[in-house]
Amino acid sequence: MAEFDTIQGTAGSRAAQIDAGLRAHMNKVYSTMSVGMLLTFAVAWAVGSTPELLGMFRDPMTLKPNILGWIIMFAPLGMVFAFGAAINKLSAAGAQLFFYVFAAVMGLSLSWIFVAFTGFSIAQVFLVTSIAFAGLSLYGYTTKKDISGWGSFLIMGVIGILVASIINIFLGSPAIHFAISVLGVLIFAGLTAYDTQKIKTTYLQMAHSGDQEWLGKAAIMGALNLYLDFINMFMFLLQLLGNRE
Repeated sequence: MAEFDTIQGTAGSRAAQIDAGLRAHMNKVYSTMSVGMLLTFAVAWAVGSTPELLGMFRDPMTLKPNILGWIIMFAPLGMVFAFGAAINKLSAAGAQLFFYVFAAVMGLSLSWIFVAFTGFSIAQVFLVTSIAFAGLSLYGYTTKKDISGWGSFLIMGVIGILVASIINIFLGSPAIHFAISVLGVLIFAGLTAYDTQKIKTTYLQMAHSGDQEWLGKAAIMGALNLYLDFINMFMFLLQLLGNRE
């Protein structure tokens, strides 16, 4: 009996340790994501509210991008692929620095919204996105249902709207633009719940290894995924609900 109690106590202690580690891991994910969000919107506002800076990337009147603007527009996508390829070679500190640089570049690419939309509508949509994101992420964290099967379907959806968005740059169809925005909100809403559950399950699977460097990089990657979910959901909602200047 004493031996059983000892085993039970050890198991309980181990479970409590993993729970505490999971909470710390998720706090790291959300705090890193939040800093990235603040950096993005600070850069976007600073550039968007300074015509001289914005004029380096876009026409001040039409907001159409010049060559540098096109490069900045697609730079975040290239950086995401580069980050995925280099994550194993980076230290946790290096991965975090890369994420913050990425967040700043994303701010440059989004700076035009502070000219195209009213400040009130941007704040309003940001609040709506924040509430929706919190609810969806909480669902992904707490649900007992395995939603890992959503992944392939949602990734296919992301590829689909990316291709459609590039095509519509040249077509300029309002109907396609509206459909992309609606589908984009739904897809990234699903990804918010999916990515949150994936971050949680990945930690639980790897916590026993004790590899703090790997777990640190996993937290940065998780922050990047949730950051992208939030930014994309915000942008698609802004296209649907935002009031233009």
